[in-house]
Amino acid sequence: MISSNHGHPRLQLNIAAIFYMTTGAASTSFLFHVLKDPSIEFPSPEIHLRDYDGTKLTDLIDSSVEKNGFTEYLKRSSEIILIKSFREIEEKYINYFSELVGKDIIPVGAIVEEPNNKDEQSEIIEWLDKKDESSTVFVSFGSEYFLSEMEMKGIAHGLELSNVNFIWLVRFPGGEKIRVEEALPEGFIERIGERGMVVEGWAPQGKILAHASIGGFVSHCGWSSLMESMKYGVPIIAIPMHVDQPLNARLVDHIAIGVEVVRDENGRLEGEKVATVIKNVVVEKNGVVGKKVRELADDIEKKGEEEMDGVSQNVIQDDENVADLATKEDNKNYNSNDDVINSVDDRDPQQVYDENVAH
Repeated sequence: MISSNHGHPRLQLNIAAIFYMTTGAASTSFLFHVLKDPSIEFPSPEIHLRDYDGTKLTDLIDSSVEKNGFTEYLKRSSEIILIKSFREIEEKYINYFSELVGKDIIPVGAIVEEPNNKDEQSEIIEWLDKKDESSTVFVSFGSEYFLSEMEMKGIAHGLELSNVNFIWLVRFPGGEKIRVEEALPEGFIERIGERGMVVEGWAPQGKILAHASIGGFVSHCGWSSLMESMKYGVPIIAIPMHVDQPLNARLVDHIAIGVEVVRDENGRLEGEKVATVIKNVVVEKNGVVGKKVRELADDIEKKGEEEMDGVSQNVIQDDENVADLATKEDNKNYNSNDDVINSVDDRDPQQVYDENVAH
C-alpha cells in the first residue's frame, strides 16, 4: 500500500504482499468458479444455491468483486494466500481454489478472540448459569443483517414451539425506534417466561458460546460466527440470510456440524421447521452433529499452534522468494496467474445469476 502510494512497485522494496481471506474456501471457490465459467458444474455439488437463494448470488458477487475488489487483492497477493479456515473441514475446497487461482492457499485456523472475564453483560451470564448443561440455544444473525417482520415472527414461533431455552440477540437498523415487544408476536415475552431471554443491541457472543449451558447456535452462518461456534464445540442451527451465508450453511450441513433450516419454495421461514431443527440438534446432543462438532473443537485446540507455525514458515519462504524475484529484470512468471484472475473481472452479476441458478 505504501509503496504504491509513492509510485514504487512492491517488488522493488522487497515486500511480500499477502492476501488474508476472511471468508471460507467453499463459498469463495464457488463464487470464483461461477464467475469464471458457470456453464461448468461446480465439482462439489453439495455446495450449491437453492432456487430461493438466487438474488443472494448477485449480492455475493457485488459485495465480493465490485465493492471489495476481490480479484484485485488476489492479483496483488504474492505466491500464497492466507485463509481463515481449517483443512479438516475445507481441504478439497482449499485445493480447488488453489487450482483456480494458481497460488498456494494456506489455512491459518479460526483466529478467534478469547472471551474475557470482564463483567460486561453479567446478567446474561448469570441467567445462563441457571440453565442445565447444553440446554440452551444462542440466537444471533450478526451485525450487518436485520430480520424482516416475517423472519422475526417465523423464528419467534419456532423458538416457542421448540420448548428449548434460548437467548436471542435482536438488532434493529440505526435510527429506528422500535421496542422489542412491538417487533415480536403479541404475548411472546409473557408466554416464554424464564425459558427465554431477549437482548437488544449487543451481547458477548464468544463468552456466550463458551458457556456450558449452550447446546446450539441459531446462526446466519457468517464465516466468523461459524469459526467461533466450531472453536467452542457448539452445533449450528443454520438460517442463512445473504451473500456467502447460504453456501456456508450447505457446508455446515455437509460436514455434519449443524443442520440447516430449509425455507419453503418462496424463501419463507416456517416456525415448525425452525422448532424441529432446534429440537433435533439440542435435545439429541449426543447424536452425530453434537459429537462431530465437539471432536472438531478438540482438533482446533490441539492443532492451533501447529497451524500458525506452518503459516509462519510459508510466509518467511514467500518473503524470500519475493526478494529473489526483485533481483531479476523479468518478472513475467510472477504475474503469470493474473490472466486467470482477470478472466472473471468482466462478468455481469445478473448474467451469472441467470446461468447458475437457472442451471
